[in-house]
Amino acid sequence: MKKSTQRIVRDTQPHWVGDGFPVRSLFSYREGETFDPFLLLDYGGPYSFEPAEVKRGVGEHPHRGFETVTIVYQGELEHRDSSGSQGSIGPGDVQWMTAASGVVHEEFHSERFTKSGGMFEMVQLWVNLPERVKMSEPRYQGILDAQVPQISLPESAGTARIIAGELLGTSGPAKTFTPINVWDLQLNAGALTELPVPSGHTTVVVVQNGAVLLNDEPVRAVELALLDREGDSLSLQAETPSRVLILAGEPLNEPIVGEGPFVMNSRDQIREAIQDYQAGRMGSLS
Repeated sequence: MKKSTQRIVRDTQPHWVGDGFPVRSLFSYREGETFDPFLLLDYGGPYSFEPAEVKRGVGEHPHRGFETVTIVYQGELEHRDSSGSQGSIGPGDVQWMTAASGVVHEEFHSERFTKSGGMFEMVQLWVNLPERVKMSEPRYQGILDAQVPQISLPESAGTARIIAGELLGTSGPAKTFTPINVWDLQLNAGALTELPVPSGHTTVVVVQNGAVLLNDEPVRAVELALLDREGDSLSLQAETPSRVLILAGEPLNEPIVGEGPFVMNSRDQIREAIQDYQAGRMGSLS
């Protein structure tokens, strides 16, 4: 049975995060358990940056209680955090940072991209952590494009990069604490494909560019469809060449209490996170 469409998010307004990320927030944890286990999705760009001498981005800031997943399509980013992890990611690369008990980090355009300028496009997803691991040690996964398996979809419908989870017998490289699928699809115009999606999982379809019929309902760039949890498949027909991001995850069914860069299970835990950050117990960048 196909998952039916619960709602479509359209006409989101862009805003800036720092001076390097022009984003549209397609959903956030302020909607409670609607997107559980996903907490936030920002779509950044496409945006053309002029060459510059000073790197643009977001300076030192904390996170606790969840994971940030950054997928770059155009441009290049540099990351550095208080756990000692650092890295640079470019087109096709993924940064999967588990903040867990707390990290302080920064995200900037790379020095190379800053000096050259060019088109910038990325997605940042926040994935909630179950309470049992919210206070575990942070970790960092830098996943290069070459490490992400790409498969051909049936009926010459296009291709899919499997970042996390599994699709049609191929598994992605990202390590997750709960069942999560992250699929990056490039669909050919006119092609129709039907994909299996776990029943009971929250399923989100983001059209980044192009236009598709999702279970015969039109979804265009930059729009998001939230599907019902019941059902075990979905169908996509691309009206034009289209890039589509599909997320599916098992709900945690735990309280979601967030404030700014912290997402925990209670107000007391939020207060503790703020105190720990202010006292320097999440570390710092030097």
